[in-house]
Amino acid sequence: MDDASPAARYGVDPYLDWVAKEGLPVVDGCYAVDLFEVKTGDWPRLGAKGAAIHLEGRGDFCNMFLHELAPGQATAPIHHLYEDLYYVLEGAGSTQIEFADGARRSFEWGPKAMFAIPINAKHRHFNSSGRERALFASTTNLPLLMNVFHSEDFIFNTRFDFTERNGKESHFTGEGDFVPIKAGNHLWETNFVPDMANIELHAYADRGGGSSNIKFVLADGVLSAHMSEMPVGTYKKGHRHGAGTHVICVTGHGYSLTWYEGREDNFERVEWKHGVVFPPCLNQFHQHFNTSHDPARYLATGLGNVRYPFTTMKRRTMIGEKGDKRQRSSLSVKEGGNQVEYEEQNKRIHALWLEEMKKAGITPGMEKYFTG
Repeated sequence: MDDASPAARYGVDPYLDWVAKEGLPVVDGCYAVDLFEVKTGDWPRLGAKGAAIHLEGRGDFCNMFLHELAPGQATAPIHHLYEDLYYVLEGAGSTQIEFADGARRSFEWGPKAMFAIPINAKHRHFNSSGRERALFASTTNLPLLMNVFHSEDFIFNTRFDFTERNGKESHFTGEGDFVPIKAGNHLWETNFVPDMANIELHAYADRGGGSSNIKFVLADGVLSAHMSEMPVGTYKKGHRHGAGTHVICVTGHGYSLTWYEGREDNFERVEWKHGVVFPPCLNQFHQHFNTSHDPARYLATGLGNVRYPFTTMKRRTMIGEKGDKRQRSSLSVKEGGNQVEYEEQNKRIHALWLEEMKKAGITPGMEKYFTG
């Protein structure tokens, strides 16, 4: 036969098939989206409303779900083998976690909190308001798990207790353990951060513009999260990395420019404010600019972290490799790295920045970093 049988199975994406079966609204075909404007739909598995966020740069391993709880609503109890990192966009409530031995942990969250559910632990979310909705986004590695096992039953109904990954009791109260490594890679290990807008950050001079950051290990997982801040009147150096890192604005507002190597004159521009998310595409250079009168912070979530790089690309980018411990994330492209130094960037970038500062009535603060 020249043509394949209609029943032939080929080119299957089990994760996308699962999303369709769940009946979730899907956001796709775009580089960025304002999560506050996404339309959610009934999600019976969740017992609330939700949507799947599939932006151009999400890659093969990660996705994002949007969860919406009506006033006074609680989600259905659920457990699963994929990891998820939650960021609260608006609303207040609590999360209850139950482990296989009957032990329970619970914590209360509000806007701009971040937390992780220990893998395969049963959990529920509760909206404590009688008037306002709760809205939060979760970055997950479900696409990876579903496409490996292509078994909904295995992922959602396996009973195995990953006891060693449950975390300390204090990790559910907003406390954590600081693990000093080096600038740009310092870790905060926890399961719950009550306020991402005010968590202490550490100087990361290599990224320029007075940048500061902190990296997280949450629930001893392989998903990554880091928080970065740009002071008023500054911007960061351009850089690139693999796909799947979802960048979410937390405080302030501004814009990012994206381009590919060899096409430095062809910028794409993404405007961001709280709730806007965009994942830069594979090896796409991107550069972040603060245009607000307040420090701008963003949260970046994805797969692979300093503890568990997961892929060779992540290891080279975040840590370096045997015999060469220079991390590619802060090494100039001229030296084989992934960062564009200020003196190497397209001249239009700084000129555009000065125009934005003038329009915003902000005194530029880049003189000591870049005079071009």
